[in-house]
Amino acid sequence: MSSPKMEFWYEFASSYSYLSVMRIERLATDAGVDVQWRPFLLGPVFLAMGWNDSPFNIYPPKGRYMWRDLARLADKYDLPFRLPTRFPRSGVLAARVALLGVEPGWVAPFSRKVMLANFAEDREIGEADVISGILSDLGLPARELLAAAVADDNKLALRRQTERAAELGLFGAPSFRIGDEMFWGNDRLEDALAWAQRTTA
Repeated sequence: MSSPKMEFWYEFASSYSYLSVMRIERLATDAGVDVQWRPFLLGPVFLAMGWNDSPFNIYPPKGRYMWRDLARLADKYDLPFRLPTRFPRSGVLAARVALLGVEPGWVAPFSRKVMLANFAEDREIGEADVISGILSDLGLPARELLAAAVADDNKLALRRQTERAAELGLFGAPSFRIGDEMFWGNDRLEDALAWAQRTTA
């Protein structure tokens, strides 16, 4: 019997995606669930809902709560956290690179390093030098991968993946899908994995 599968939709600029990216691989392995990594862009999704910025910036009280909540949760999960000096940062380049890592299997460690750069090290993940350094640290050919990331076909692939997210009714990140069942938010990661396990029970 094959392992249950779960789609993991996440955005590199998303604060709560940080928590899930850092936790999902170990939890999914323990649950016997295969994770299908789906990096996408929240910007176009938010624009379709009439927002031109993160809702955490549009609604300051919500933003203040989110940062405190994130700090508490990072402490709970024993994850490093530093308040970014700029939010949200562009996750476009990182997402384009991540797409290239899905098939060969380095998308998970790459995603974790990018999230740490953004939410623990306060680095500009939209800059090619930062992404290049992360790729090099992973022993990957940075120059070749950055060139492939900005090629027209890969740009189109990310655009289509983001469009697919909207078609599926995703409105935020992280989101998890098992078949047609959707779970939204870092606090639903464990529930999503449990649901995935039920699909083959």
